[in-house]
Amino acid sequence: MTATHNDKNNEQDFKRLRAKDRAIQSELMAVSDKVRARHPFLMKHQDAVGMTIFLVSLAGMAVNGWLWFEGIMPAWVVIVLSAFWTSLLHELEHDLIHYMYFRKQPFWHHIMMAGVYLARPLTQNPWVRRHVHLHHHKVSGTETDLEERGITNGEKWGWRRFIMVGDNMFAFYLRAGKYFKEPRKLLKQGKVDRKDLKNLRIIAALSFTPVGTIIYGIWHGFVLFHLANGIAFLLGASIDWPQWLLAQEGWVTAMVVILIAPNVFRTFCLHFISSNMHYYGDNTPGIIHEQCQVMNKWYLLPLQLFCFNFGNTHAIHHFVVRDAFYIRHLGADESLEVLRRHGIRFNDMGTFKRANRMRTVEENAQLSEGTANASPSVIS
Repeated sequence: MTATHNDKNNEQDFKRLRAKDRAIQSELMAVSDKVRARHPFLMKHQDAVGMTIFLVSLAGMAVNGWLWFEGIMPAWVVIVLSAFWTSLLHELEHDLIHYMYFRKQPFWHHIMMAGVYLARPLTQNPWVRRHVHLHHHKVSGTETDLEERGITNGEKWGWRRFIMVGDNMFAFYLRAGKYFKEPRKLLKQGKVDRKDLKNLRIIAALSFTPVGTIIYGIWHGFVLFHLANGIAFLLGASIDWPQWLLAQEGWVTAMVVILIAPNVFRTFCLHFISSNMHYYGDNTPGIIHEQCQVMNKWYLLPLQLFCFNFGNTHAIHHFVVRDAFYIRHLGADESLEVLRRHGIRFNDMGTFKRANRMRTVEENAQLSEGTANASPSVIS
């Protein structure tokens, strides 16, 4: 009798939470409809808008590179400006994953997919990421949410997580044991089946192979080379590097300045925001309004500049997936008021201490005993 009663209560609670999701979605869709009505050109020519942003971003990176080659623009300016262009390309890739551009013209769709990949080669293969990202929308905050867990969501904060946030390959090195053990553990727990296990292995094999692996190898080699020279200089010594290695310095430096360093910088900014705004571990599976918060404090602006204000608008995307990123931004102010009115958390910085949990360990213990309110408090 008690088990049946608890099951009914759980079912009623889930229905109540789903009803709240639908209410929020309905209001956000209304905001989206108004934006679309105000800007019919953006909807009628969505493919052309996407392609224009794509070409302008690539051209911006190319011009920055040329100005550096000519000695007109210093390397640090190239890195900062190109990081902005890659943030636009990330937004395009995300839209492409949701089939928002050239859905009926596969050739141009895949040309854009390849372009945003090669301009951001430190990221996951976008064709693989499509599978992972669509899965993320279904299971955000759970153990099988590979996308967010891959960028440190759910990990305790410290120097280790700080390093992993900006370097996907280094994150793999530091968690190699977990990558091999975790899928088997999830299989034993019944959270994945053997088909899922096979898919996890395919994803692990293809995510950064071969492009990401090669580019990360160049980046890590560049960093180690200059780190060794710096240490030697401080010790009053020098390293007699072989000539064949020194001969590579020119093209490697050019690749780092024009392509790799801007992407490392952008990756850190995006992953720092994304991995902290998504909740993990104690949110209700399948309930959208418990999946993430809004992060838009003024002091996060330096990071938001290079991930296209991700923390301010990504929660909206979880409710309204259909909109291209610029539609979402045009309606952001009104959409954020909807989220605030419905109790979505804003700037819950306690998540850093709680390793992305919605509640503290003590609060969850009380909740499991039935002595606490199941609905999380609003933090503004």
